Amino acid sequence: MATIIIAILASFLSALAVFFITKKMDRAKYEIYVTEAKAKAKAIEHEAEILLENAKSKAKEIELSAQNEYEKKQLELQKEYEDKLNAILKKEEEIEELLKKQNQKEKELAKLETALKKSIEKYKNKLSEVDEVLRNAAGLTKEEAREIVLQKTQELVREDIAHLTRKMLKEAEENAKKKANFIIAQATTRYAGEFAGERLINVVAIGDDEMKGRIIGKEGKNIKTLEMVTGCDIIIDETPGIITVSSFNIYRRQIAVETIKRLIEDGRIHPARIEEVYKKVEEEFEENTKKEGEEIVYELGLASAGIHPEIVKLIGRLKYRASYGQNALGHSLEVAHLAGIMAAELGGDELLAKRAGLLHDIGKALTHEIGGDHVTIGYDLCKRYNEPEEVLNAIKAHHGHEEPTSIEAAAVCAADALSAARPGARREVLEAYLKRVTQIEEIAKSHDGVIKAYAMNAGREIRVIVEADLISDDEAVLMAREIAKEIEEKVSFPGNIKVNVIREKRAVDFAVA
Repeated sequence: MATIIIAILASFLSALAVFFITKKMDRAKYEIYVTEAKAKAKAIEHEAEILLENAKSKAKEIELSAQNEYEKKQLELQKEYEDKLNAILKKEEEIEELLKKQNQKEKELAKLETALKKSIEKYKNKLSEVDEVLRNAAGLTKEEAREIVLQKTQELVREDIAHLTRKMLKEAEENAKKKANFIIAQATTRYAGEFAGERLINVVAIGDDEMKGRIIGKEGKNIKTLEMVTGCDIIIDETPGIITVSSFNIYRRQIAVETIKRLIEDGRIHPARIEEVYKKVEEEFEENTKKEGEEIVYELGLASAGIHPEIVKLIGRLKYRASYGQNALGHSLEVAHLAGIMAAELGGDELLAKRAGLLHDIGKALTHEIGGDHVTIGYDLCKRYNEPEEVLNAIKAHHGHEEPTSIEAAAVCAADALSAARPGARREVLEAYLKRVTQIEEIAKSHDGVIKAYAMNAGREIRVIVEADLISDDEAVLMAREIAKEIEEKVSFPGNIKVNVIREKRAVDFAVA
C-alpha cells in the first residue's frame, strides 16, 4: 500500500515537473518570437520610410517637370495669341484698304453712268434733228422717218453701247465679286456643317435566315401586318442575313426599321405584338422630334426668341424629310448658319437671319400631310404663329415668289443657293435633268449668230459658240447677258448657271510644194 502511494506521488511530481519545464520552454519561445517580430516590424518600418522618401522625391520631380511644361506651354500660347492678333490686325488693314478702293470704284462707276446718260440724251437730240431734216427732205411722215432713223441709229450705236456696257459690267462685276467672295468666304470658312444623303431604302440586319420565316409568319400574316401598320414595303429576298425596308416617307421608314429591330430583339413576333411595338415606337419618335427641335433652337441661340412650340416640333420633323437626296434639317441648319454669318457681315440682324434660315423650308415638314407647295404651306404656318415679316419674306423670296426686302431675307436666299448648289449636296431625277439641259441649249440656239450650244458641268454651265463675222467681242457680252436673263425667266434650276459665249476666228491656209 505504501509502495503504491509512493508511486502515485512520484508520478504526480514527475508530471508537475514536466508541466513547469514545458511552460518555461514555451515562454522562452514566445519571447524569441516577440523579439523576431519586433525586428521584422522595425525592418518594415525602415523600408517604408525609404519608400516614402523616394515617393516624395519622385513627386517633387514630377511637380517640377509639370511646372516647366506649364511655363513652356504658356509661352507657346502667348506667342500664338500674339501672332493671331497681328494677323487679324493686318487683315483689318487689308479690308479697310479694299473698302477704300471699292468706294473709289463706285464713284468712278457713278461718273460713267452719268456720262452714259448724257450720251443717251445727246443721241436723242441728234435723233430729233435728223428726224426733222428727213421729214422735210424726203416727204416722209414722222412715223416713217422715225422708224428709218431708229433702225439706222440702233445699228450705229449698238457697238458703242455694247463697249460701254462691257466696260461698266466688268468694273461692277470686279467690285461686286470681291465683296461677294469676301462675304461668302467668311461664311463658308466659319461654318463647317455635316451632310448626309438620304436614300429610299434601309437595310436591317436580322442575324440568321431563320428569322425571315418568323417575320413572314404563318400564311404571311406577320409581314402583312408590318406593311399595313408601318405603311412601308418590307422586302425579303435571298440576300442572307438582311431584310429591306422601302418607302419615300423617311419618317415612316425609320419607325418601321426601329419596330423591326425591337421585334427581332424581343423574339415575340405576331400581329398583336407588332401593333403594340409599333405604337410604342411611334410615340417615342413623336417625343424625340420635339426634343430635337428644342435642341436645334437652343444650339442656334434662339431659345429666347419665342418660336411657337408647334413650329419647334416641326423643325425636329425636318430630320425625316429630304429634297433631291439632301436632308431637309441638315440643309436648314446649313442655311441658318451661313445666313447668320452673311447678315452679320452686311450689318443685319444675325439671330433674325438664323431664324429665317431655319424656317425657310419649314413647309416641307407638312408636305406629306397637306397638299400644295412647301413655300405656301410654310408661309401660312409661320404667319399663323406670328413670325416676323423678315422671316415670311425670306420663305417666299428663296424660291422667287417675291423680292427680298431685307438684308436677312437676301442672306437666306444666298445661303439657300450655296447649300443647294454645293457639289454632291443634291441628287436630281434623270428626266428632269435632261429636260432642263435641253431647254437651256434651245434658249441659247434661238439667238442670231449662234452656231452651237453645249450644256456642261451637270447643267451648271453652257458654252455658246457664235459666228465671229456676225458677232463682235462687245456684242458677245450683250448676248451672254441676254441668254442668262432668258434662262432666269424660263428655266427653274438650283444655284447658278454660267453662260460662256465664245467667239473665235480661225484662218487656215496651205503651203504647196
